[in-house]
Amino acid sequence: MAVIAFYSDEKKETGQTFSIASVASYMGIEHNYRMILVSTNFNDVSLENCFWDVDKVNQAVQKITDRTQSLGIESGIEGLVKISQSNKTTPDIISNYTRIILKNRLDVLPSPKTKIYEEYKQIAESYPDILTVANRAYDMVFVDVSKRMDDAQARKILDMADVVVLNITQRLSTINRLMELRQNDEFYKQKKIMIAIGRYDSFSKYSNKNITRYMKEKRMLSVVPYNTLLFEACSEGKIIDFFLNIRNLDETDRNSIYRNEVKKFVSNILYKLQELQMRI
Repeated sequence: MAVIAFYSDEKKETGQTFSIASVASYMGIEHNYRMILVSTNFNDVSLENCFWDVDKVNQAVQKITDRTQSLGIESGIEGLVKISQSNKTTPDIISNYTRIILKNRLDVLPSPKTKIYEEYKQIAESYPDILTVANRAYDMVFVDVSKRMDDAQARKILDMADVVVLNITQRLSTINRLMELRQNDEFYKQKKIMIAIGRYDSFSKYSNKNITRYMKEKRMLSVVPYNTLLFEACSEGKIIDFFLNIRNLDETDRNSIYRNEVKKFVSNILYKLQELQMRI
């Protein structure tokens, strides 16, 4: 059982959400783990859109809103927060508030519905407790840590995580900044930290190989290449279909590159978990 947090303090787009959605989807299809993917985003349903048509679901929910409110029923993280605050949270109850993506393999806990930031901050305070309980119910808990989350709240999640995936870009300024952080901030020196490049462009001068060498990493960094079909699938709620369609592609197909890199990414996470377990 492990908590794997994807995080970036970069203001610019790093492809973090698409990366975590890709890793969880591939692992859900190819590995026999029970996993939950938790979105902590504020006023952003990018992760949810990867797996289902959010607008269509919202329209269906709207039709029964009056009834659910009259019954005092709340779904998603809001419902879990209320249960958590009443000290009634149990591992078995977590799945009641998630959306099943792959039965007994992958569930998704959507982001808070509120569009009021102060309400979001109050909800975010409960994430560490909920993740602790989820970690007892699932083999792996993937957390998409929002850039909009308060730094102190985000750090609590990162501190409790077994593995932290730092998402970076191929900009030299980003790479140099991370290297500086690793020299001056104890958090970034931890063995549980691994680095991933999202929206990866293999034609860039700052290739995976060059960045790995420049940063003096012992293992090649993980990458998630930019892929047009993936982004289209994630706008249609069809990322699982996308991975099933590219599952058996011939190696000459350009989409096989994406599949192979995500496969390596998953292997790197599993290797990191094994490596850390051996240190205990």
